[in-house]
Amino acid sequence: MISALGVPGFIRGLLFDLDGVLTQTAKQHAAAWKQMFDDFLAQRSRDTGGAYVEFDARTDYDTYVDGRPRLAGTQAFLQSRHIELPIGTPQDPGGTATVYGLSNRKNDLVLELIRTQGVTVYPGSVRYLHAAREAGLPCAVVTSSANAEQVLTSAKLVDLFDARIDGLVAAREGFAGKPAPDTFLAGARLLGVPPEAAAVFEDALAGVGAGRAGHFGYVVGVDRVGQADALRAHGADIVVRDLAELLGRT
Repeated sequence: MISALGVPGFIRGLLFDLDGVLTQTAKQHAAAWKQMFDDFLAQRSRDTGGAYVEFDARTDYDTYVDGRPRLAGTQAFLQSRHIELPIGTPQDPGGTATVYGLSNRKNDLVLELIRTQGVTVYPGSVRYLHAAREAGLPCAVVTSSANAEQVLTSAKLVDLFDARIDGLVAAREGFAGKPAPDTFLAGARLLGVPPEAAAVFEDALAGVGAGRAGHFGYVVGVDRVGQADALRAHGADIVVRDLAELLGRT
């Protein structure tokens, strides 16, 4: 039986990714990743005399960084290019040729984009959140972003959630990032709901994979960029272009 929220009737808690599901900040993250890596790759090409191959904002972003913790995304992309850098320290200035330095540069860039451009929400997602609240279902944000509080505050979404697991919480508690299910499992625990009675809403392939790996009751893939087949292949039970499509789906 499908409820008025478009999820099975046994679902008692909802776990939402942030960037790309609730807010359009995924575009700002993608732009920040591309600028950071392109600057690094161009400088490396000048230093080594090797070919410069830019960061692909679609393929590289979807495959290596989307949905992952910042440090893990940096490492995954560098490995794909067979580039080895020192890990460095969290205090490395942005742009330093270390994994932390590049990651910090990406964060500086995305914060500047959010500051100058603001945060745009997906109206259908806001409608869905209000419907979930009216239905009495507890909701949590589960995101790899360390900037979730700023984004939620800017988007005026803070009061719609009962719990938040973000990049800061994950680092403090030692949770593995997506595609591991740890952060979603932690979100379900905060809501007091077992995984099999919780639904995951994700736009990233890594996030959908995390939902499936955690044996959650329902995994909703949100296709914002034309990757419906890939979302299904990674474990989505259903793929929608917008959460509003789920409302009234019986």
